[in-house]
Amino acid sequence: MEGSNLVTLIFVVAAVFVFLQLRSVLGKRTGNERRPVDPYSAKRESPADTSADESAESDNVITLPGRGEAKADPYREIDRVAKPGTDLNSGLRAIKDRMPDFDPASFLSGAKMAYEMIVMSFADADRKTLKNLLSTEVYDGFASALDDREAKGETVQSSFIGIDKSDIIAAEMRDTDALVTIRVVSQLISATRDKDGNVVDGDPEAVVEVKDVWTFSRDTRSRDPNWRLVATESED
Repeated sequence: MEGSNLVTLIFVVAAVFVFLQLRSVLGKRTGNERRPVDPYSAKRESPADTSADESAESDNVITLPGRGEAKADPYREIDRVAKPGTDLNSGLRAIKDRMPDFDPASFLSGAKMAYEMIVMSFADADRKTLKNLLSTEVYDGFASALDDREAKGETVQSSFIGIDKSDIIAAEMRDTDALVTIRVVSQLISATRDKDGNVVDGDPEAVVEVKDVWTFSRDTRSRDPNWRLVATESED
Protein backbone atom coordinates (compact mmCIF):
# COMPACT_ATOMS: atom_id res chain seq x y z
CA MET A 1 0.00 0.00 0.00
CA GLU A 2 3.00 2.25 0.52
CA GLY A 3 3.33 2.10 -3.28
CA SER A 4 0.27 4.10 -4.09
CA ASN A 5 -1.67 6.65 -2.16
CA LEU A 6 -4.79 5.97 -4.17
CA VAL A 7 -4.79 2.40 -3.00
CA THR A 8 -3.74 3.68 0.39
CA LEU A 9 -6.95 5.52 0.95
CA ILE A 10 -8.15 2.53 -0.09
CA PHE A 11 -5.39 4.19 1.97
CA VAL A 12 -8.51 3.80 4.15
CA VAL A 13 -10.38 2.41 1.26
CA ALA A 14 -8.97 -1.05 0.47
CA ALA A 15 -10.86 -2.75 3.27
CA VAL A 16 -14.01 -0.80 2.43
CA PHE A 17 -14.08 -2.13 -1.12
CA VAL A 18 -14.48 -5.61 0.47
CA PHE A 19 -17.37 -4.34 2.55
CA LEU A 20 -19.15 -2.43 -0.27
CA GLN A 21 -18.75 -4.46 -3.69
CA LEU A 22 -10.86 3.49 0.09
CA ARG A 23 -9.74 -0.11 3.38
CA SER A 24 -5.59 7.89 -0.48
CA VAL A 25 -13.71 14.34 5.21
CA LEU A 26 -19.29 14.76 6.12
CA GLY A 27 -19.44 18.18 7.51
CA LYS A 28 -21.60 18.41 10.50
CA ARG A 29 -24.39 17.27 8.12
CA THR A 30 -17.00 12.56 6.80
CA GLY A 31 -0.95 0.99 -5.09
CA ASN A 32 1.24 -4.84 -15.89
CA GLU A 33 3.73 -6.77 -15.20
CA ARG A 34 5.74 -8.84 -17.68
CA ARG A 35 6.81 -12.40 -17.11
CA PRO A 36 9.70 -12.49 -14.63
CA VAL A 37 13.12 -12.88 -16.18
CA ASP A 38 15.61 -15.22 -14.56
CA PRO A 39 18.94 -13.37 -14.73
CA TYR A 40 20.71 -16.49 -13.56
CA SER A 41 19.41 -18.79 -16.28
CA ALA A 42 22.09 -21.18 -17.58
CA LYS A 43 20.52 -21.19 -21.04
CA ARG A 44 22.76 -19.67 -23.69
CA GLU A 45 21.33 -18.06 -26.77
CA SER A 46 22.80 -17.71 -30.22
CA PRO A 47 23.52 -14.16 -31.44
CA ALA A 48 20.55 -14.45 -33.81
CA ASP A 49 18.25 -15.49 -30.97
CA THR A 50 19.56 -12.71 -28.79
CA SER A 51 19.01 -10.13 -31.50
CA ALA A 52 15.46 -11.32 -32.07
CA ASP A 53 14.72 -11.32 -28.38
CA GLU A 54 16.11 -7.82 -27.94
CA SER A 55 13.98 -6.59 -30.81
CA ALA A 56 10.85 -8.17 -29.33
CA GLU A 57 11.80 -6.84 -25.93
CA SER A 58 12.15 -3.30 -27.20
CA ASP A 59 8.73 -3.53 -28.80
CA ASN A 60 7.17 -4.46 -25.47
CA VAL A 61 8.86 -1.98 -23.18
CA ILE A 62 6.58 0.71 -21.83
CA THR A 63 8.39 3.70 -20.37
CA LEU A 64 6.74 5.04 -17.27
CA PRO A 65 6.11 8.76 -17.74
CA GLY A 66 8.25 11.04 -15.65
CA ARG A 67 10.07 8.22 -13.91
CA GLY A 68 13.51 9.79 -14.30
CA GLU A 69 12.15 13.21 -13.45
CA ALA A 70 10.54 11.95 -10.26
CA LYS A 71 13.88 10.58 -9.08
CA ALA A 72 15.60 13.86 -9.91
CA ASP A 73 12.93 15.96 -8.22
CA PRO A 74 10.90 14.12 -5.58
CA TYR A 75 8.78 17.21 -4.99
CA ARG A 76 7.74 17.71 -8.63
CA GLU A 77 4.14 16.53 -8.10
CA ILE A 78 3.82 18.55 -4.92
CA ASP A 79 4.94 21.73 -6.70
CA ARG A 80 2.19 21.13 -9.26
CA VAL A 81 -0.55 21.40 -6.66
CA ALA A 82 1.00 23.86 -4.21
CA LYS A 83 3.19 26.85 -4.98
CA PRO A 84 6.75 26.44 -3.66
CA GLY A 85 7.35 28.53 -0.57
CA THR A 86 3.77 28.30 0.69
CA ASP A 87 2.77 26.65 3.94
CA LEU A 88 0.83 24.02 1.99
CA ASN A 89 3.86 23.15 -0.14
CA SER A 90 6.08 22.93 2.93
CA GLY A 91 3.58 20.71 4.70
CA LEU A 92 3.24 18.34 1.74
CA ARG A 93 7.04 18.16 1.41
CA ALA A 94 7.34 17.28 5.08
CA ILE A 95 4.90 14.41 4.56
CA LYS A 96 6.79 13.33 1.43
CA ASP A 97 10.03 13.23 3.46
CA ARG A 98 8.44 10.80 5.89
CA MET A 99 6.45 8.89 3.25
CA PRO A 100 8.49 8.74 -0.01
CA ASP A 101 5.58 7.21 -1.95
CA PHE A 102 3.16 9.98 -1.01
CA ASP A 103 1.58 11.64 -4.05
CA PRO A 104 -0.92 14.47 -3.53
CA ALA A 105 -2.95 13.78 -6.67
CA SER A 106 -3.39 10.09 -5.80
CA PHE A 107 -4.20 11.05 -2.23
CA LEU A 108 -6.92 13.45 -3.35
CA SER A 109 -8.42 10.85 -5.69
CA GLY A 110 -8.63 8.35 -2.85
CA ALA A 111 -9.96 10.97 -0.45
CA LYS A 112 -12.84 11.72 -2.81
CA MET A 113 -13.78 8.03 -2.84
CA ALA A 114 -13.65 7.96 0.94
CA TYR A 115 -15.78 11.10 1.10
CA GLU A 116 -18.62 9.54 -0.87
CA MET A 117 -18.40 6.30 1.10
CA ILE A 118 -18.57 8.11 4.42
CA VAL A 119 -21.46 10.37 3.38
CA MET A 120 -23.53 7.45 2.14
CA SER A 121 -22.55 5.13 5.00
CA PHE A 122 -23.74 7.76 7.47
CA ALA A 123 -27.03 8.11 5.62
CA ASP A 124 -27.44 4.31 5.59
CA ALA A 125 -26.35 3.94 9.23
CA ASP A 126 -23.56 1.59 8.10
CA ARG A 127 -21.48 1.60 11.26
CA LYS A 128 -19.14 -1.16 10.07
CA THR A 129 -17.92 0.86 7.10
CA LEU A 130 -17.70 4.05 9.11
CA LYS A 131 -15.57 2.41 11.77
CA ASN A 132 -12.95 1.50 9.17
CA LEU A 133 -12.79 5.02 7.78
CA LEU A 134 -12.99 7.20 10.87
CA SER A 135 -10.80 7.87 13.87
CA THR A 136 -12.21 6.71 17.19
CA GLU A 137 -13.24 10.23 18.18
CA VAL A 138 -15.01 11.01 14.91
CA TYR A 139 -16.66 7.60 14.84
CA ASP A 140 -18.04 8.13 18.33
CA GLY A 141 -19.62 11.40 17.19
CA PHE A 142 -21.18 9.78 14.14
CA ALA A 143 -22.39 6.80 16.15
CA SER A 144 -24.01 9.11 18.69
CA ALA A 145 -25.87 10.95 15.91
CA LEU A 146 -27.03 7.61 14.48
CA ASP A 147 -28.21 6.43 17.89
CA ASP A 148 -30.22 9.64 18.32
CA ARG A 149 -31.72 9.29 14.85
CA GLU A 150 -32.73 5.70 15.44
CA ALA A 151 -34.18 6.48 18.86
CA LYS A 152 -36.50 8.95 17.17
CA GLY A 153 -37.44 6.42 14.51
CA GLU A 154 -36.04 8.65 11.78
CA THR A 155 -34.50 7.48 8.51
CA VAL A 156 -32.43 9.29 5.91
CA GLN A 157 -33.05 9.07 2.18
CA SER A 158 -29.93 10.22 0.28
CA SER A 159 -28.58 10.23 -3.27
CA PHE A 160 -24.98 11.27 -3.90
CA ILE A 161 -24.92 13.23 -7.16
CA GLY A 162 -21.19 13.89 -7.35
CA ILE A 163 -18.25 16.07 -6.39
CA ASP A 164 -17.98 19.40 -8.18
CA LYS A 165 -14.64 20.49 -6.75
CA SER A 166 -12.00 19.16 -4.36
CA ASP A 167 -8.68 20.59 -3.24
CA ILE A 168 -5.98 19.95 -0.68
CA ILE A 169 -5.91 23.09 1.43
CA ALA A 170 -3.57 22.19 4.31
CA ALA A 171 -0.96 19.59 5.25
CA GLU A 172 1.47 19.03 8.07
CA MET A 173 3.48 16.53 10.06
CA ARG A 174 2.47 16.51 13.71
CA ASP A 175 5.04 14.39 15.49
CA THR A 176 4.72 11.10 13.57
CA ASP A 177 1.22 11.78 12.26
CA ALA A 178 0.70 13.03 8.71
CA LEU A 179 -2.38 15.23 8.38
CA VAL A 180 -3.94 16.39 5.11
CA THR A 181 -7.01 18.62 4.93
CA ILE A 182 -9.26 18.76 1.88
CA ARG A 183 -12.13 21.03 0.89
CA VAL A 184 -14.94 19.32 -1.02
CA VAL A 185 -17.92 20.83 -2.81
CA SER A 186 -20.48 18.14 -3.59
CA GLN A 187 -24.05 17.77 -4.78
CA LEU A 188 -26.42 15.73 -2.67
CA ILE A 189 -30.11 14.96 -2.39
CA SER A 190 -31.06 14.23 1.21
CA ALA A 191 -34.19 14.08 3.28
CA THR A 192 -34.86 12.90 6.81
CA ARG A 193 -38.21 11.25 7.51
CA ASP A 194 -39.86 10.56 10.83
CA LYS A 195 -41.35 7.22 11.84
CA ASP A 196 -44.52 8.08 9.97
CA GLY A 197 -42.67 8.87 6.75
CA ASN A 198 -43.06 12.60 6.97
CA VAL A 199 -40.12 14.75 5.84
CA VAL A 200 -38.70 16.57 8.85
CA ASP A 201 -35.48 17.83 7.29
CA GLY A 202 -34.14 18.30 3.75
CA ASP A 203 -36.00 17.72 0.49
CA PRO A 204 -36.27 14.38 -1.38
CA GLU A 205 -36.44 16.25 -4.71
CA ALA A 206 -33.90 19.06 -4.29
CA VAL A 207 -30.20 18.86 -5.16
CA VAL A 208 -28.22 20.69 -2.51
CA GLU A 209 -24.65 21.97 -2.68
CA VAL A 210 -22.63 20.84 0.33
CA LYS A 211 -19.27 22.30 1.29
CA ASP A 212 -17.10 20.33 3.69
CA VAL A 213 -13.60 20.62 5.10
CA TRP A 214 -12.24 17.24 6.20
CA THR A 215 -8.89 16.25 7.67
CA PHE A 216 -7.37 12.79 7.21
CA SER A 217 -4.50 11.43 9.27
CA ARG A 218 -2.06 8.54 9.13
CA ASP A 219 0.54 7.39 11.66
CA THR A 220 3.75 7.15 9.63
CA ARG A 221 5.25 4.71 12.13
CA SER A 222 2.43 2.23 11.75
CA ARG A 223 2.38 -0.63 9.25
CA ASP A 224 -1.31 0.13 8.82
CA PRO A 225 -1.53 1.99 5.47
CA ASN A 226 -4.95 3.44 6.21
CA TRP A 227 -5.72 7.13 6.39
CA ARG A 228 -8.65 7.96 8.60
CA LEU A 229 -10.93 10.93 8.99
CA VAL A 230 -9.98 12.82 12.15
CA ALA A 231 -11.85 16.14 11.84
CA THR A 232 -14.87 17.54 10.01
CA GLU A 233 -16.18 21.01 9.44
CA SER A 234 -18.97 22.31 7.22
CA GLU A 235 -18.97 25.61 5.37
CA ASP A 236 -22.03 27.77 4.90
